Amino acid sequence: MAKYGKSASENVEKAMQKRKKGTLKSGKSGKKVTSKKQAVAIGLSEARKKGAKVPKKKPAKSTKSKSTSRKKTTDS
Repeated sequence: MAKYGKSASENVEKAMQKRKKGTLKSGKSGKKVTSKKQAVAIGLSEARKKGAKVPKKKPAKSTKSKSTSRKKTTDS
């Protein structure tokens, strides 16, 4: 069974073409998109809004590391 529908791949293809032309803009900031990954994400997001068959988004991973501070050792 396919994960993505045909209309989802068409939306991604359109987003990639817009990125190549330099006309694809990001949603919040409105800046020009240059990353392929970001173009794919925008295409899938638009497909989701149209109701195409696209899996749910995975939650973002936390970028914080568990222990950022090191223990100080004293020289004796």
